[in-house]
Amino acid sequence: MISKNDRWNLALPRLAVVAHDLAMVWICWTGLNWLRYTLVSDPPVLPLWSLEIAIVLAAQGLVFWQVGLYRGLWRFASVPDIWNIVKASVFGLLALALGLFLYNRVEGVPRAVLFLYPFVLVGLLGTPRLLYRAWKDGRSEHTDKAAVRVLILGAGAAGEALVRDLRRTGAYAPVGFLDDAAKLRGSKLQGVSVLGKVANVAEIARETAAKLIVIAMPSIDASAMQQVVAACERSGLPFRTVPRLQDVLTGRSLPGELKEVAIEDLLGRKPVLPDWKAIRGWLGGRSVMVTGAGGSIGSELCRQCARHGALRIGMIEIDELSLMTMQAELQRDFPNLECVAVLGDCGDPAVIRHALSLAEPDALFHAAAYKQVPLLETQLREAVRNNVLATETVAEACRTANVGTFVLISTDKAVDPVNVLGASKRLAEMVCQAYAAKRATHYVTVRFGNVLDSAGSVVPLFREQIRLGGPVTVTDTEVTRYFMTIPEACQLILQAAAIGSHEAIYTLDMGEPVPIRLLAEQMIRLAGKQPGRDIAIVYTGLRAGEKLHETLFHADERYRPTAHPKILQAEARGVAAEAIAGSIEKMRDAIARYDETALGLLLRAAVPEFSPAAELTEAHRATVVPFPARSSRKI
Repeated sequence: MISKNDRWNLALPRLAVVAHDLAMVWICWTGLNWLRYTLVSDPPVLPLWSLEIAIVLAAQGLVFWQVGLYRGLWRFASVPDIWNIVKASVFGLLALALGLFLYNRVEGVPRAVLFLYPFVLVGLLGTPRLLYRAWKDGRSEHTDKAAVRVLILGAGAAGEALVRDLRRTGAYAPVGFLDDAAKLRGSKLQGVSVLGKVANVAEIARETAAKLIVIAMPSIDASAMQQVVAACERSGLPFRTVPRLQDVLTGRSLPGELKEVAIEDLLGRKPVLPDWKAIRGWLGGRSVMVTGAGGSIGSELCRQCARHGALRIGMIEIDELSLMTMQAELQRDFPNLECVAVLGDCGDPAVIRHALSLAEPDALFHAAAYKQVPLLETQLREAVRNNVLATETVAEACRTANVGTFVLISTDKAVDPVNVLGASKRLAEMVCQAYAAKRATHYVTVRFGNVLDSAGSVVPLFREQIRLGGPVTVTDTEVTRYFMTIPEACQLILQAAAIGSHEAIYTLDMGEPVPIRLLAEQMIRLAGKQPGRDIAIVYTGLRAGEKLHETLFHADERYRPTAHPKILQAEARGVAAEAIAGSIEKMRDAIARYDETALGLLLRAAVPEFSPAAELTEAHRATVVPFPARSSRKI
């Protein structure tokens, strides 16, 4: 609770501003009257105080308060504050004219005074504010002689805002802008000069003795960002970037935060912006449940559901630490959210029934799955048990509990599968289609490609290999994958659920696939090293069950656009519900007997397009990009 002394300390500066503004009103009114009457031959003696002046001060003060002139701070006075002063002066003139009319029919008030009053008052109120801000900015700029000298790339709105933020901290000193716009050359922004082109960053950084480069171009595309990063690397200086607006709005970054350039900034596809209005309209006030709630996708789904209006979130997770961590995070960040945490395997019918009875969800997101391709090639029983049978158990429980929407999170590897992961996820899709025919619950499938920075994915693997000094292992020089970020994948899931078609398969228009070789090279460069010189790249050959290239749709799945321009809907292929049910029962029996031979035959029979990848060939055996000889390296 704020003490009386604290309240007084907070109110004192504002009272001083009010007193200043009323004094300016008095000076303006009496000064204009004095100037007007000095023009006559026998000027009257004007009083310093009168009922007329009291009416002027009262009317103008009331307008000041109503316009909100005292909500801002002089320290941050800017154009919006001046606009407020203009409005207050104009409305103040109308208010005082009305008051004087009621008092004495505006008798004895010169018309010139009324005409000039708002113009002079704007100057008297605005000038001190702007001078105070300039003085404070100047002080913050010179307070720390050891401030880091910063060169800013991009002389746009983001760059201008960055200069203000840097000066406010006192720890950084902007020394110049670089921008490719010819019309900006030689101009100044916030007193900082535009010194040249972005391509010349290395030379200009040396000339200005800069110690840090900040990229203030949040709206440029990936190819342009790659060129900018390459230019920054040539300078040999550390570089940072400002966050994108959508990252700030969604809480992933703070305003004014300087962050390292992330690998997603360099990928060749712009992030897809969801239709948040549609998502909030569907999600707001609802109860939802997430299986695998402690995983990369499941945990982000929980965060986004909480952020966009879910009333209750049920979480099922088999790992106790992950569940405890997620529950604590949601309770900390969303204190009004009701969390229902259930520790257990969602493939256990008792666990899922218990969880559904507690949370009573309107929608369930089934994110629990095994997903590591090479490992699952030798773990067929667990792949089928967790990816197929658990899905069937959860889908059946949702139908029984009358859950409105069931969303299966699938993968592009389910299209023409060549590995156990893809085949098991494709069979899980078929299970959902079989249940969709019963029309009790909406069964929706969402497919996407590789997710950056998810647990066990290639990005954290590359990052750790680079940290240890290499080598970075890439399976094949030609291998490509579709990529998206974890938040983007979860936004796709929510968007697809909001669209809400029955028995639908959705995927994202993910642009062009990214060569894994290029991904490795970019990550090495972002670490401030050179591929092949500082960090070796080893080509190990495709692992068991891996393809060179993934596809998002089967040839028989005709797809069409949806209400969201970047989300596509496939026309699901027909499945025989009775045959699927028979296969599931046989698989349960084989799993109980740990009969992987029978499981393999059943999986191939249930998923006819499943063609296991061929054995590795000599062409895919290890190839190393070696370090150059030490004698040729510069020291």
